[in-house]
Amino acid sequence: MIPDHRRVPRRQVAFSVPVEDVMTGEVIGHLGNLSEGGLLLIAGVPLLEDALYQLRFVLDGAEPIDVGVHLLWSAPANSPGQNWCGFRFLAISEVHRARVRAWVEAGA
Repeated sequence: MIPDHRRVPRRQVAFSVPVEDVMTGEVIGHLGNLSEGGLLLIAGVPLLEDALYQLRFVLDGAEPIDVGVHLLWSAPANSPGQNWCGFRFLAISEVHRARVRAWVEAGA
């Protein structure tokens, strides 16, 4: 296993967490991993690099978490028609940030 030397701890998502584009209401993919500062999305639709998005997802059956994000990079995934997409959070409420932080720490 390759050690993870990122500054912000992240947690792999071991179950399906759909991610919705708030503007279109469309599910655009599923969470791959999550940190307090951003997320990895396994996207099933084409997304524009360097674009801004409003996303929504639900952790552990609680209320939805809404985030404003910036798409930093994308790369083809192993499955046809899917891409790995790295986002950083631009806008997230303190309540939602605390929930994400607690969820990440619970998996450590």
